[in-house]
Amino acid sequence: MKSENYHETPATEFLEQNGVIFSCHSYHYEDHGGTRAVAEELRVGEHAVVKTLIMEDESKQPIIMLIHGDCKVSAKELARQIHRKKIAMCKPEVANRHSGYLVGGTSPFGTKKKMPVYIEKSILNLDSIFINGGKRGYQLQLPVKDLMLLLEPEIVEVAIKSD
Repeated sequence: MKSENYHETPATEFLEQNGVIFSCHSYHYEDHGGTRAVAEELRVGEHAVVKTLIMEDESKQPIIMLIHGDCKVSAKELARQIHRKKIAMCKPEVANRHSGYLVGGTSPFGTKKKMPVYIEKSILNLDSIFINGGKRGYQLQLPVKDLMLLLEPEIVEVAIKSD
């Protein structure tokens, strides 16, 4: 039985097709509220809320970067570690086109375009994470081990603690 918080999205379809057990958490989406607002409303640590960022290299090739909610990505260090000249955030409309999701609701699961995925190493220290479920105001909680099996991300160390 699906919970009252369940919403079908490409992300939830992808997880179900792969037999992943996850829980759904709806919250009031705030423009520019970020992961701090998510963590406060869901009463979880912001470090366990993982952001899905759509970034691009110097040739405009998109990548997915998964990072703790309370951290920023060192784009320079990420470029160095993945052997690119430059990495930058995609413009929202470009990110939306690559992922098939609206920025603020981007999930790494069930994306429109297949993209390489990178994950901050320290996320592997968590048992489970909260990650966007494919729409604004919708988080999924799932074990990190399932995320690793499904996405097979490359592990990087590029986190900068946010202020």
